[in-house]
Amino acid sequence: MAYDIKYRRRAIDHLAEGNTVRATSVIFQVSTSTLERWKSQLKETGGLAPKKRREAWRKIDPAKLKDYIKQHPDAYLKEIAKEFGCSDVAILKAFRRLKITRKKNYLVQGD
Repeated sequence: MAYDIKYRRRAIDHLAEGNTVRATSVIFQVSTSTLERWKSQLKETGGLAPKKRREAWRKIDPAKLKDYIKQHPDAYLKEIAKEFGCSDVAILKAFRRLKITRKKNYLVQGD
């Protein structure tokens, strides 16, 4: 969880008042390396906003997965995983991220 920008600003302002990094880290309960990183970020970018988290799709491209499911609606997870070069659990997690639910409709042979 990222610290609030106001909290970061107060810590940097406390440093700017002439306090040491160690004393500031004790007061604000953050590590000295965090304070140094915030100082350098403020110097380089001019802001203290936390970095945006980037969602990475490594092996499974969501558009390709959706297309594959449309073309092969009855494929098993292991078959899909073999096609994408990953594990069946990775396919299952990708389905959950994309909010894809699958239910196979089996034909039951009558009596």
